[in-house]
Amino acid sequence: MILTKLHVLSTLLCSGAFAFSPASPPITTRIAATTTALYAESCANDDNSRRSFLSTSAIALMAGCANPSTANAGFFGLGGGSAGGTDYKAVANDIAGIIKADPDKGPTLLRLAWHSSGTYDKMSKDGGSGGGTIRFKEELAHGGNAGLGSTAVVWMEDIKKKYGDSLSYADLYTLGGVVAIKELGGPTIKWSSGRVDALDPSAVTPDGRLPNADVGPSGSDPDDATHLRTIFGRMGFDDQEIVALSGAHALGRCHTTASGFDGPWTPTPTMFNNLYFSLLNQVKWTKRDWSGPFQYEDDGKKLMMLPTDLVLIQDDSFKKYVDVYAKDQDKFFQDFSKAFNKLEELGTTNLKATEWA
Repeated sequence: MILTKLHVLSTLLCSGAFAFSPASPPITTRIAATTTALYAESCANDDNSRRSFLSTSAIALMAGCANPSTANAGFFGLGGGSAGGTDYKAVANDIAGIIKADPDKGPTLLRLAWHSSGTYDKMSKDGGSGGGTIRFKEELAHGGNAGLGSTAVVWMEDIKKKYGDSLSYADLYTLGGVVAIKELGGPTIKWSSGRVDALDPSAVTPDGRLPNADVGPSGSDPDDATHLRTIFGRMGFDDQEIVALSGAHALGRCHTTASGFDGPWTPTPTMFNNLYFSLLNQVKWTKRDWSGPFQYEDDGKKLMMLPTDLVLIQDDSFKKYVDVYAKDQDKFFQDFSKAFNKLEELGTTNLKATEWA
């Protein structure tokens, strides 16, 4: 009898999520219930029955492992989003569709990926993209994430529903970052899958781990350079990587309804290029006269820079990398790709290099 039921268990393991109606319990729940019942039955018999249960259970589990479906990937510790059960090229195409329909959404998807990853702490070994915790309202309430809960998180939800448990939020959000960069003219960046979502908000890290636009006295000053090194150093980045990652400001703009700041960094906010660095060097940036927070503007009053942007050309160590990237876009793309890949994998384990483009 036990062997017969274990055959049923194996069938459950080998079957896909779509073998059950939406109203059915999750497959992992059904497997757990079946296993518990079998063990209880074995305990009612002698020791030989219990030993038989353990050995035949292992056989059944291995049978399921031979061809793990997208529904049972998490049961085997592979986690939602394992490369074996998800067509990540299809997921990337769906994300690209959002951007093609409205290129202005691309920078916000990049911001979602960046902020979901930028909470890592190399000392406490927590934070980072691994748990997809930015989907929780507790993390979306952090100051640096203002606006993401009503924009990028919402835009991604239909894709998550389409792929279900086979795709983790953590993989979806980080994949969105590299897709956005590519779709907006940037490099194709290596990406790995296998992040497993945190189950509840207890994994959310404290607010204050993302970089601020201005610290200390108003305007760019050495305190801003110290702040950048503190924030990025906590994640394990050096000065070169700080400057390279800052180049993401080639995309998008600030909104008064989110950060309080206003305006784009470049005249091409939906094109990933090295113009951010060229403008830092070539434009005369002056304080904007307005009722909002301290920010800089160009003579034409169309572009803006934040204090933590301007400090990149005021600090000698940062400035040498700004000069390199302003002159050589290929070098910027190369260094940004390495740094962004590192950023998205901070604090993760057991990832698998995955073709997505």
